[in-house]
Amino acid sequence: MAEVDYCVVGGGFAGLTAALRLKQAGRSVALLEARDRVGGRTFTEVRADGTWIDRGGAWIGPGQDRIYALMDEFGVPSYQQYVDGEAMMLVDGKQYRYSGTIPWTMSPWAAMNIGAAMLELGRMCKAIPLDAPWEAKEADKWDRVSLAQWLRSNIASKPAHDLLDTAISGCYTSDASEVSMLFVLYQMASGGGPGFVLGVKDGAQDARPVGGMGAVYRPMATEIGDSIHLSQPVRDIRQDADGVTVRSDELTVRARRAIVAVPLAIAGQIRFEPMLPVDRSFLQQRMPSGSIFKIAVLYDEPFWRDDGLSGQSAAPGSPATITIDAGTNSARPGVMCVITEGPIARQIGQLEEGERRKAILGELVERFGDKARSPVDYIEQNWSVERYSGGGMLSHAPTGVLTQFGHALREPCGRIHWAGTESSAVMCGWIDGAIRSGERAASEVMEHDTATVA
Repeated sequence: MAEVDYCVVGGGFAGLTAALRLKQAGRSVALLEARDRVGGRTFTEVRADGTWIDRGGAWIGPGQDRIYALMDEFGVPSYQQYVDGEAMMLVDGKQYRYSGTIPWTMSPWAAMNIGAAMLELGRMCKAIPLDAPWEAKEADKWDRVSLAQWLRSNIASKPAHDLLDTAISGCYTSDASEVSMLFVLYQMASGGGPGFVLGVKDGAQDARPVGGMGAVYRPMATEIGDSIHLSQPVRDIRQDADGVTVRSDELTVRARRAIVAVPLAIAGQIRFEPMLPVDRSFLQQRMPSGSIFKIAVLYDEPFWRDDGLSGQSAAPGSPATITIDAGTNSARPGVMCVITEGPIARQIGQLEEGERRKAILGELVERFGDKARSPVDYIEQNWSVERYSGGGMLSHAPTGVLTQFGHALREPCGRIHWAGTESSAVMCGWIDGAIRSGERAASEVMEHDTATVA
């Protein structure tokens, strides 16, 4: 049995950050990660030619101070997302090109609907107390309504409805009917509002680390060193008056406290003794993740740039729902990222790989021309079937969950503490939120022990 001060469960950014800060504070740590790699819902592949592909979370933006601080700590620069040229919307068989956030080249009625909805969402977000969204004045009302219901009641134009449905529900990799409006407002407010969440320039996709997210999490793992134990899915956590015992199939760790930093649905697969408080247990049952494919299509060069296109496109209901230029800080190769989420991701997941590739490339040809037909490589990541992610990039709350069980997101359960981007009141759903949660949890366990000694 290994004996340490603290045990961290999960080697994504939340768990890595918690372990790193504890070790830097002079504490002994054991980090148990179920996968054979660290990074969690981020995953950077470095190819033989040095090109790197982010197969998971990739982007950073203004206000995400903790990811930028971590990059500064390890000497990782950033570069701006490519935004020059026009973006593209495809709705009801029609193609619209535009610049900026709102596709004004659509009908004035549709564009006005989108603009009005964004203003209303921004107003509602300002009413959300980030530390306790369930205490908002209209929390009960908003938590009874799904995103789908709100969109139907507030968006009269069908093209505008379809685009906002795709853009917003895509954040939760689920159908709009599955997500509480209160959760949508909380998550948007945690990032500063809908403009940041749905934006590229000066928004959530403003920039990227040079070398991908792996350029950040790899040096973190190196500093943590042999305290990391890979391929160790945690089966049970037992706590008593003196500490916790954390057990995987091959390793048992005894510690004063544990930090569990895995998605909520995955935490629900761990056996806790004694049982967790009912509200925490029910929260883990009720906050699932969704479905998402993230596909990198590589070309010799980003030809769409020469055609006056930014690479951004959206087509509701399409096998390639969203595209974005995912090129590195070098001019070559061209990397087109295709993101497909929610019900459509589940549908294309049932196709044979060759059929899915044919469908995706067909969509790219329709949008970007015949040059898109012959990529030099095609790399797909189906997060829907990642055993230790439980699905998409963010666990979401269906209707009724936050007002009943949200208070359990961060509350320690005895000697068990919680981290993960879903538990962050700021930048919930982003890598920055995961880092914040890891730093919070590390401070929390040390403060508890200091108070006990005092």
